[in-house]
Amino acid sequence: MKNYHRFSRFLAAALVLLLAGTGVANAEDPLMIKVATLMPKGSMYHRVLQEMGEQWQRAQGNGSRFVVYTDGVQGSEADSVRRMRIGQLQASMISVVGLQEIEPAVTALQKMPMMFRTWDEVDYVNDRMRPELEKKLFEKGFVVLFWGEGGWVQFFSKKPFKTPEDFRNQRLFAWAGDNAQIEIMKSLGYKPVVIEVADVLPALQSGMIDAAPLATMWSLVYQVDRAAPYMLSVNWVPIVGAAVMTRSAWDAMRPEAREVLRNMSVTATVKLREHRKNMDEEALRAMQGRGLQVTELTPETERAWQQLAAETWPQIRGNMVPADAFDEVQQLLAEYRSNP
Repeated sequence: MKNYHRFSRFLAAALVLLLAGTGVANAEDPLMIKVATLMPKGSMYHRVLQEMGEQWQRAQGNGSRFVVYTDGVQGSEADSVRRMRIGQLQASMISVVGLQEIEPAVTALQKMPMMFRTWDEVDYVNDRMRPELEKKLFEKGFVVLFWGEGGWVQFFSKKPFKTPEDFRNQRLFAWAGDNAQIEIMKSLGYKPVVIEVADVLPALQSGMIDAAPLATMWSLVYQVDRAAPYMLSVNWVPIVGAAVMTRSAWDAMRPEAREVLRNMSVTATVKLREHRKNMDEEALRAMQGRGLQVTELTPETERAWQQLAAETWPQIRGNMVPADAFDEVQQLLAEYRSNP
């Protein structure tokens, strides 16, 4: 019996050491939640995260901290995902470009050119697809806190281009790490140049690129319009993203702190959707005040861009976007448009 008790005490001690070695946090230990985003400091997205963090810190207590790193100081979105996986970050607000590193099906929310016509269509499709997407992300170790959008992608250029053919001979910015998109661009006769978003302005200034498909907000933040003073208003794709947290960080929290994050996430969704209504217009007005010239599509040029977009869809389906997710978007849009 003595040997049994001695063995039990040894086993318990070994278990404590094992848990300590694997970094399992005690519920009463202070937690550090480090959040990364490309969004600029002081933006609505940053303020939403700050407000969430302040409420969370009060609920978690015991000296826990919620630190937000803005402006891409933690690297690209793919870098953020890698850092979350190894525990250097606990959360990140990233677009589909980053989310696809976790779950490819999220690409259906963003990577289908001119598939969506309005924000109402985006919301209708996204609200119906997101529960399943959140389940898939959860199964891969991530909890979705909230979703948000970053405006429509327009085409900024050094010269006043109007048609798809005008852009075919230009060197175009392409997101680093988005290899499938790069190959599709090349197959259509375009010249993608792979760089990070933060490098777009110097690339334009040096002549490395001639044009950049970017959301208006990003163009304003990075002052892209100073080197590319022409914008073609084409609403190419919506920028969609989410704030995600690792399940290990989520599970380490007190229940009341998790409940605060759930409630704050509902508030964040409402705020960001309200902000979205005027975001593109405000960014556009600011850049026009600096001299940006905007070209609207004519019926003829709009047909040309729609034709180009439709030409990409067969290549996107099953490559950039999983076939079942692609088909679901088309089905949901048909459903929405049949019931105006």
